[in-house]
Amino acid sequence: MSYFTHTAKQLQEKIAAKELSVRQVTEEAFTRIDAVDADVQAFLALNKEQALTQADEMDQVASEERGPLFGMPIGVKDNIVTAGIETTAASKILQGFNPIYDATVVRKLRAAGMITVGKINMDEFAMGSSNENSAYKKTKNPWNIAHVPGGSSGGSAAAVAAGEVPFTLGSDTGGSIRQPAAFCGVVGMKPTYGRVSRFGLIAFASSLDQIGPITRTVEDNALLLEAISGFDEMDSTSANVEVPKFSEAVGKSIQGLRIGVPKEYMGEGVSEEVRASVLEALKVLEAQGAVWEEVSLPHSEYALATYYLLSSSEASSNLARFDGIRYGYRAEEAKNLLELYKMTRAQGFGDEVKRRIMLGTYSLSAGSYDAYYLKAQKVRTLIKQDFENVFENYDVIVGPTTPTPAFKVGEKVDDPLTMYANDILTIPVNLAGVPGISIPCGFAEGLPLGLQIIGKHFDESTIYQVASAYESATEFHKQTPALWEVNA
Repeated sequence: MSYFTHTAKQLQEKIAAKELSVRQVTEEAFTRIDAVDADVQAFLALNKEQALTQADEMDQVASEERGPLFGMPIGVKDNIVTAGIETTAASKILQGFNPIYDATVVRKLRAAGMITVGKINMDEFAMGSSNENSAYKKTKNPWNIAHVPGGSSGGSAAAVAAGEVPFTLGSDTGGSIRQPAAFCGVVGMKPTYGRVSRFGLIAFASSLDQIGPITRTVEDNALLLEAISGFDEMDSTSANVEVPKFSEAVGKSIQGLRIGVPKEYMGEGVSEEVRASVLEALKVLEAQGAVWEEVSLPHSEYALATYYLLSSSEASSNLARFDGIRYGYRAEEAKNLLELYKMTRAQGFGDEVKRRIMLGTYSLSAGSYDAYYLKAQKVRTLIKQDFENVFENYDVIVGPTTPTPAFKVGEKVDDPLTMYANDILTIPVNLAGVPGISIPCGFAEGLPLGLQIIGKHFDESTIYQVASAYESATEFHKQTPALWEVNA
């Protein structure tokens, strides 16, 4: 049996009792990667030599100096910079880019005693919902490799679901942690905007991007969010607010807690099996003393258009820095500077990235700014107010994470609008800046389904409280893909 069937707390107990060493736990990650990654295709780069050296050093650390995540292996999404480890954001234009500094979250992982084992595949610059936009490989869903793992943090979710590592970091701009977590049957949290430093995160849409944890259990997720949260003077959008002990919310009663269920999240486009799994989940929460009622988020229907206008506009600005001069790839055959810019960007960016740069540039242009970008900003405010109105009377909002289970590889790749619609239930959360989690809540045709729990700004604790109450009453999080056994 893999060590990674255990939680962080159980692994710490075994390390403290000298039944396991940090080196053995770290080696387990590389053994699992060797066994299954040829099928799953989650990792882009490994950090084996440094990781094992660090593990040996940590085995010498006194037990009283060890925290709850000490010696735990972790994979990091490839848009989070890591000193000395190639960081490409899954784009050809950053091929060969070796950062000279660590992102703030990577420094915090090291401070917590965690060991980075490698960098994980994603959609190029986090633009995608299926992991099919990576310039290097297509990550597969461990539950059925004919299906996608979701995106853009599909590699991070797949690596946890496949038992390659017990912890990963992803980033969420429009659902990029929660949607793949739902597709792969793991726990994924998008924290409140500003809760986790974005310093060292390669920007896609700066007003929406947020780093967050992906794990197998709610408690492990809470522990990892504790480790990476906190004010950072290197990020001007970092919030200087207290970081609670999120793990202390795990196991607390939800008696009397009030849940709002948006009618817009349970209507047209949501499959019958997804709707049924959410209604069953509400019964589980009701049985523990929570009460739920239907509510409305009336501007949800405009969220998709608003998101793609705003995120593409910000992307067109953020990605202007990649020109062949300072980072990664450079076109060799250019005859002058202007040609170098054009050829490097034409050859270095993939089709989806180019599509969004063009859309964003158009919406920011003089003749279109008021009609598109400015109007989208006004609608964003209305969407944020929808959430605030509901939270005046309810503690959390609950609904599906995705309208359907994971779709097949290649099924939507030629239809961008259908692909974009897959994020329709996660995007409003990013526009409002509130936190949201996806936890496993069932299966349809052998593929996992996700339950989304949304909270008030900086109230991740209540989300973990509800998520752990549901998890403790169900067995979905304990199930693993057949690939765990076949290749172990």
